[in-house]
Amino acid sequence: MRQMKVDKLGIDLLTHDPVVILKDLDGSHYLPILIGPFEATAIALALEGAPVPRPLSHDLMRNILETLGGRLEQVIIHDIRESTFFAKLLVRVGDRMEEVDARPSDGIALALRTQTPIYVSDKIVLEEASSDKKHADDGDMDKFRQFLDSLKPSDFK
Repeated sequence: MRQMKVDKLGIDLLTHDPVVILKDLDGSHYLPILIGPFEATAIALALEGAPVPRPLSHDLMRNILETLGGRLEQVIIHDIRESTFFAKLLVRVGDRMEEVDARPSDGIALALRTQTPIYVSDKIVLEEASSDKKHADDGDMDKFRQFLDSLKPSDFK
C-alpha cells in the first residue's frame, strides 16, 4: 500500500468529466480518478474548507460516525476492474474494525473531512499511476500539468 493525498481537481481533457488527482507522499506517482460532478464539488468544498449552511452528504457521514463513536481510520483504494476503481473504508468502532465498501470519490471526500489517510494498493499505483520520471519529457503531460495547476476548487461550483 502507498499513502497518497489529493493533489488537485481537474477536468479530463478527453471526456470533460471531473477528475481527482492523487499524488503519493514523495511526489513521484500521480493517480487520476474520474469522478462525478457532485463528488467533485464535495471534494472541492473540503479542500477549500468552505463552510456550508447545512450538512452535505459527506458531512452527514462524518457526523454519523462521530455520534456513534466510530472513527474512520483509513480509506483504501484497493482494486480496479473494467476502468472502475473500488475502495473500502476502515472504521474503528470501539475495539473492532469494520470494513465498508465505498466509491473512491466518497471515501476521498470523507477522508478530507476527517483528516484520514488515503492508501492505494501497490498494484494500482504500478499499473495505473503515472510517474514523473516516465513522463518527464512528454510535452502533452507538461501541458496537462499546466492546465491542472491553473484550476482551483472553486472552478467546480
